[in-house]
Amino acid sequence: MIYTVGGIKGGSGKTTLAVSLAVLLSNRGQKVLLVDADKQATATDFTQWRTETLGNTGFTSIQLSDMRVRSEILKLKSDYDDVVIDAGGRDTASQRAALAISNIFIAPFAPRSFDIWTLEQVTQLVQEMQMANLDLMPYALLNRVDYNEKDIQEAREYIGESEVLTVLQNTLHERKVFANAAAAGLAVTEYRPKNPKAIQEMEALFEEILALAHQEA
Repeated sequence: MIYTVGGIKGGSGKTTLAVSLAVLLSNRGQKVLLVDADKQATATDFTQWRTETLGNTGFTSIQLSDMRVRSEILKLKSDYDDVVIDAGGRDTASQRAALAISNIFIAPFAPRSFDIWTLEQVTQLVQEMQMANLDLMPYALLNRVDYNEKDIQEAREYIGESEVLTVLQNTLHERKVFANAAAAGLAVTEYRPKNPKAIQEMEALFEEILALAHQEA
C-alpha cells in the first residue's frame, strides 16, 4: 500500500502524521519505506533523531524529489509492504508524482485556520491526479483541533461539500506531546511519560486508516 500525506499549506501536521504512520506500520511488523519528498526534509530529520534515540528506526527512509518520487518508488515498492510519502505542503512536482502512484492520500486540515481555505486547491489537485490514477482514494484529517464541537462539525460539513475528500471519523487534538515525541524521533505511542489521550487518538486514527487500506486492497 502506498500512502501519501500532503496538501497545499504547511503547518497542518503532515510530517507528524506521515512519520507516525510509518512507525505504527513498522511496529505492526510491516516492512516500511518512508519517503521524504518535502524540500524541508523534516521527515529525514525525524529519522535521524529516531536513530539517535533508539539506534534503529525500524523502517527504511530515503529522500526523493520531482519525478524521481514516482520512478524510484515504482522500482522499490515490491521490496516493501507499505510506502509512506511525506509530500509537504505545496502543489509541487514531487507531490503530483506521489499522487500518481498512491493508493491513499491524506490531507490534514486544522479547523478555524487558513488551512481550511485551501480546500478548493486541494480538491482541484486531487481531481486532476485521479484522472491519471483511478485508484487514488483521498481523505481529509481534522488535525490540531480544539474542543469546540461546533467548529469541528462545521469543518466536516465544509469539506464534505466538496464531494472529493472523505473526512476521516477520527481527529487529532492540539497537544504538545505530539511535537515532543517527534523531536525525540518517536511516535506519540512510544513517548514517555505516556499521554493516554494522545495515544488513544493516534491508535484510533491508525486503525481507521488501516481499515480503509484493507478495503482498498
